[in-house]
Amino acid sequence: MPNMSLTKTPVAEQEPLVRNKNFQEVTLGYTPQEAMEEAQRCLHCKNRPCVEGCPVNIHIPEFIAKVAEGDFKAAYEIISDTNALPCVSGRVCPQESQCESRCVRGVKGEAVAIGRLERFVADWYLKNVVAAPQKPTQNGIRVAVVGSGPAGLTCASDLAKKGYEVTVFEAFHTAGGVLVYGIPEFRLPKAIVQSEVDKLGALGVEFRLDVVVGRTITIDELMEEGYKAVFVGSGAGLPLFMGIEGENLAGVYSANEYLTRVNLMKAYREDYDTPLRKSKAVAVVGGGNVAMDAARCAKRMGAEKVYLIYRRGEEEMPARREEIDHAKEEEIDFRLLRNPVRILGDERGRVCQIECVEMQLQAPDESGRRVPKEVPGSNFFLDVDIVIMALGTSPNPLIRSTTPGLETNRRGCLVVNEETMQTSREGIYAGGDAVTGAATVILAMGAGKKAAEAMDEYLQKQK
Repeated sequence: MPNMSLTKTPVAEQEPLVRNKNFQEVTLGYTPQEAMEEAQRCLHCKNRPCVEGCPVNIHIPEFIAKVAEGDFKAAYEIISDTNALPCVSGRVCPQESQCESRCVRGVKGEAVAIGRLERFVADWYLKNVVAAPQKPTQNGIRVAVVGSGPAGLTCASDLAKKGYEVTVFEAFHTAGGVLVYGIPEFRLPKAIVQSEVDKLGALGVEFRLDVVVGRTITIDELMEEGYKAVFVGSGAGLPLFMGIEGENLAGVYSANEYLTRVNLMKAYREDYDTPLRKSKAVAVVGGGNVAMDAARCAKRMGAEKVYLIYRRGEEEMPARREEIDHAKEEEIDFRLLRNPVRILGDERGRVCQIECVEMQLQAPDESGRRVPKEVPGSNFFLDVDIVIMALGTSPNPLIRSTTPGLETNRRGCLVVNEETMQTSREGIYAGGDAVTGAATVILAMGAGKKAAEAMDEYLQKQK
């Protein structure tokens, strides 16, 4: 019997005032019975609109049908046929604006909980199936992947499955890119990321860590060494600042630096010596998912007060609804329609206050977003000892400055053919944040997948 409930099967979560003091995962996931119950809400539409909304084209109705039957192994095999990182995407993909936004059940109620079901299946497989993926017969063609974030891992996985000898070059000492340095443990446990990396190792992918492409070795040198094609998935790790007075004070962080210290360098653990200033009051500037992550981390790091300052209203926030709700539940103080104008320091050059001004939203500009305008004379001060700027990022210029002939746009992003992800240089492809600027994990995965297909076609022609 179909489950005709208009609402999703609830999922268990840690209590807000408990979880805001620890880094354990917030959402606990479905039980097998809950997963089967939710799967029975799917109507199995013939035109499958949910699949059209998925950047990696998971066969959604088919895997959900297997969940409803209780055949979780078969469900995983269907998902992993097109998705290289199901444990990851089931947790951090914005399904509500992609596959679930197309779900027919969402017309007169809530969409099927596709993301929760994907996470359940991936977690079940990780816990219950020991077998590693079988290494394909290699074809002797070497391919390089720069960066081990979601775009690079997806591209590497798809190429390895086709038999290519893939080497991933990662600047950090740990593979995973933004999945390990940017997304907090309470949203994406790092053991989960490592399990996905290990699967690629079983497929024959080689990881070379602590290699900064553009410094340690250039892309042209990689090609001289015998790599027949290169995929650039180096992300967008260069932080943006406001350019206001006081941004050079001690205690001002970019969100990238703050999250890297907390997540990758384990500042939240007492057995790690990662330097991170202990704070009583933190101001986080921004309204996206990274701002939510930074604010929620600051609360868990012991801050008594965490302000989230955003120059527009809640409706204009780019963050996921779930992240906004979780932040509010965890007692993050939202100061909307506010904008910093100055950061003040004490006699030791450390942050002690942030000066802000109230904003009013005007008519929308050409992008469709309402323009915020300062309210004269509305200045006010907040006592804080840390300020975290979560204003977005742009690609590091290192690769484009050391690779002649790579075309970039005015934002410093690599220009690619949108159909093939090929750059202006033959044999060099790119995807993810290096091309789009800061975006979602699943869009980066989609770009890596598309690039792998095009690279395979290109390399087969070179034989």
